[in-house]
Amino acid sequence: MKSVTVEDLVKRFSLEVLAGATQLHRTIPKTRVHRPGLEFVGYFDFFSQSHLQVLGSKEITYLHTLTEEERNERIGNIVKYHPPCFVVTRNQEGLKYLMKYCEEEGIPLLRTPQPTNKFIELVDVFLTKSMAQEIAVHGVCVNVSGIGILLRGKSGVGKSETAHTLIRRGHRLVADDIVVLKKISPETLLGTHNGKTKEFLALRSIGLINVSRLYGRKAFQDETRIVLDIELTKWQDNALNNELELVPKFSDYMDIKIPHIEIQLQPGRDVAGLVEAAANNWYLRQQGYSAAEDFMKRLQEE
Repeated sequence: MKSVTVEDLVKRFSLEVLAGATQLHRTIPKTRVHRPGLEFVGYFDFFSQSHLQVLGSKEITYLHTLTEEERNERIGNIVKYHPPCFVVTRNQEGLKYLMKYCEEEGIPLLRTPQPTNKFIELVDVFLTKSMAQEIAVHGVCVNVSGIGILLRGKSGVGKSETAHTLIRRGHRLVADDIVVLKKISPETLLGTHNGKTKEFLALRSIGLINVSRLYGRKAFQDETRIVLDIELTKWQDNALNNELELVPKFSDYMDIKIPHIEIQLQPGRDVAGLVEAAANNWYLRQQGYSAAEDFMKRLQEE
């Protein structure tokens, strides 16, 4: 798992550093944020000390109501656990006592104008993606009508050319050549680029093209959830290619199973059209409709 530092957080969300500026190198080991509530009244049995601590209006207002002695005790009990950092939301004021303790203990104290719930939502997503287990695979990632597809196949088989045709039909490129796959949850696989290849598509005999410059901003997006793994292969004359419904196959990426489809190539075949059909058919199946089952039902009725 990759690590995220407090400095990464500061840069990503333009946070104001109120204390602990020399400790921004500290790492945030956990993906979810925590709002200390019970801890302020002395209950620490389940304190998430490795999590980023967010102090919203409720927490700060409560601290303001305490006497100086009570406040020092409550805050002192928390900072001794040395959480990665504290973030105060809504640009709340009157934080000198917090600044004092954080400076003494070397804990960064940060502030944002964002509302508490909105900030927590954004940070949770950022931390989850940043720390997600990931691998890089050779292929092309596209988003077809909102459906994330990983195109694989041997070098020169036509993955990038198929992606180019899809882009011209209004779909979007996510990554070409190197696709970074991130495991966001036990069932969610995210496809993205590695930064260096962002917006670039390599076409044989043409070279590199920037799809955003060539076809507009809608031709590219940073990431997509992968739900189909399509492998482009050479045509085999002795293979069965006309089954009513193929036996379900899956590809395994970091223990996440993704439906796998093989599309055999032959001159004149509309491969991009077949990819579109596969995407739309997958969507219909998610809605509970199977063309093969519908067809068999009609035969039985007759």
